[in-house]
Amino acid sequence: MLHILHAADLHLDAPFASLPAHKAAERRAEQRDLIGRLADLARTRGADLVLLSGDLFDSADTYAETTQALARALGQTGCPVFIAPGNHDYFTLRSPYSALHWPENVHIFRSAALEAVELPDLGCAVHGAAFTAPAREDSPLSGFAAPGDGLIHLGVLHGEVDGKGRYGPIPRAEIAASGLAYLALGHVHAGSGLQWEGGTAWAYPGCPEGRGFDELGEKGGLWVTLDDGAISAEFVPLARRRYRIVEADVSRAERPEDALLAALPEDAGDDILRVLLTGESGVEGLDLAPLARLLEGRCYSADLRDMTRVRRDLWSRAEEDTLTGLFLRRMRERLAAAGDGDERAALERAVRFGLAALEHGEEPMA
Repeated sequence: MLHILHAADLHLDAPFASLPAHKAAERRAEQRDLIGRLADLARTRGADLVLLSGDLFDSADTYAETTQALARALGQTGCPVFIAPGNHDYFTLRSPYSALHWPENVHIFRSAALEAVELPDLGCAVHGAAFTAPAREDSPLSGFAAPGDGLIHLGVLHGEVDGKGRYGPIPRAEIAASGLAYLALGHVHAGSGLQWEGGTAWAYPGCPEGRGFDELGEKGGLWVTLDDGAISAEFVPLARRRYRIVEADVSRAERPEDALLAALPEDAGDDILRVLLTGESGVEGLDLAPLARLLEGRCYSADLRDMTRVRRDLWSRAEEDTLTGLFLRRMRERLAAAGDGDERAALERAVRFGLAALEHGEEPMA
């Protein structure tokens, strides 16, 4: 039985440009804490291998203390660690991977060509390759087939399954033909879950910590178990904070503050929120400053977006002998016969869109 901790796309020392400078610095420090959590997980759960599938650093311009923290933590995992540099942290003689002496248990793939490292005590071999430039248009798996030597063959690569671009495109047919038992991939920041091509299992663990609102929710790595031909992958959370999008409808609240507090998740204290203020308001444009102050201490950081519209009487022209009046009368009849709240809300949106088209020739905010 083999236990593998698979992670990728840490993007250490990312700028966190959307955050204030002091919080961006805090987030970079928290990323270094993430390294320790990853190493602790490998050690406490008894990993046989750690496979890191690239983009551990956001760029070559990284802090020495970050590189040292990574090397120190990986040296404490208690097992072999394999790193396949990606397009952000591609291997060169000037990359962070060349900046210091790494622990003996850490193997960094340094060539664009696949290299194999046999681990006889574990009955396996690990095949990996590196990005050696910011782009790679060929498949790192091209022409590869694992030998039938009785070992369990594993792969660790950075690349895009079915990709058409410049980031190591990997056709599914090449995965199926590889003969690998498990292919540990990086580059895609959303977790894929365990996938299969032929007899080869593969997965993207996703990034272990979100860095923006395109990386929402819980993030982490994969705990992969190979047991007599059976393979399973368990998601293991690693993130310190989550990015979340929250919608607060002010339409029926006495004050926008009430709607905001009602919509705020109770467990948001450590999270980074984007709050979308929606619905109808009695004024043109909400004052966001007091709302932002209200969120202080209730979450780590908040980005408020005013998407409200000014409240209006939708039916004021319903009795007109016009096309607009006819449209409103018909829609009022449908609304009276409507069932649940979702159907009524959809009809009200249709009325707004219809009025905008009839009156202004443009669509309102949805």
